[in-house]
Amino acid sequence: MKAAVYEGPRTVTVKDVPDAKIEHPCDIIVQITTTNICGSDLHMYEGRTSFEPGRTFGHENLGKVVEVGSAVRKVKVGQYVVLPFNVACGFCKQCERGLTNYCLTMQPEPSAAGAAYGFADMGPYQGGQAEYLRVPYGDFNALRLGEDAAERQLDYVMLADIFPTGYHATEMAGVKPGDQTVIFGAGPVGLMAAYSAVLRGAGRVWSVDFHSDRLRKAEEIGAIPIDTREQDPSDVIKSATLGLGADNGCECVGYQAHDPQGREDASLTMNGLIDCVRFTGEIGVVGVFVPEDPGGKDAQGELEAQGKVPIDFGKLWFKGQRVGTGQAPVKRYNRMLRDLIAGGKAEPSWVVSHELGLDEAPSGYEHFDRRDEGWTKVVLHPDGSR
Repeated sequence: MKAAVYEGPRTVTVKDVPDAKIEHPCDIIVQITTTNICGSDLHMYEGRTSFEPGRTFGHENLGKVVEVGSAVRKVKVGQYVVLPFNVACGFCKQCERGLTNYCLTMQPEPSAAGAAYGFADMGPYQGGQAEYLRVPYGDFNALRLGEDAAERQLDYVMLADIFPTGYHATEMAGVKPGDQTVIFGAGPVGLMAAYSAVLRGAGRVWSVDFHSDRLRKAEEIGAIPIDTREQDPSDVIKSATLGLGADNGCECVGYQAHDPQGREDASLTMNGLIDCVRFTGEIGVVGVFVPEDPGGKDAQGELEAQGKVPIDFGKLWFKGQRVGTGQAPVKRYNRMLRDLIAGGKAEPSWVVSHELGLDEAPSGYEHFDRRDEGWTKVVLHPDGSR
């Protein structure tokens, strides 16, 4: 089968790899019809993680079930399913608590937790930017879709990661009806966080970035854009809130945050949020931060290479703010968000800018990594249905 394979920094090739196959009675095999390139893939694509050459990318996956293991009871051949990026067992201590993002069974490193498809340091699982994908514990991990799945794939595939991740940011930030919420980052996850804040009834949502095309997308859902090339987010927000700041905020950028001049600063967005959010406000952090950054020493400094970020902890403490962090437990939200899509209350596909065939993955990565104008969210169709 064909797959998008990481060969080294900024090098992806589409080539033949061994076919996905049943390895355990609880496995299913999914023919991937729609899969996304994620901002998290870019950290690996740029060589800023420990992702191994020869592995397949892709943790945002949707497709049709073509084979099931002998122990699978719920999922049937022919059904469309969307797959949480978390690979989870459903029965360990963490999964029983609903923390499928930190599953203990599927992570082979005893001192770690959490597994994912095609992701650095999260187990050996291949990604879904391929024609087929093996899904462990299919009955637990696969979310079945309704009769509109085939024609609404662009909406439902967002349930694999960015829609639940954006929603998780607003959950950790405690966004409530009427709140004033600031989102740092208007990439795909940041846009989904802004969208989730709107869905949760926030009275006012600011979107902070310096890419005009992404800020225009945020405006489409009623968010107020703050272009950091022209405005200081703290000045804008405090002047609109009697000097108090936003009720809450979301960090949707991560450790490779950089200013409009291209200078990297892992503390940039966190310190911006600490400043912009009011006393006793809440901050949800879903942008990726890592314990080790192979490229961090050259890009930022020795401490940043070790995952040590100099945030304004004194101001955070003085303001009594609370911070939630980490990857999203997708299963906590994906069924509810699926039903919002099915009921016509949510259409997350508005973030999609490009649909490509699998053979075009290398070009898609190049454009998305450069943040080229208009490349806000890239979707691949390995089944050739584009």
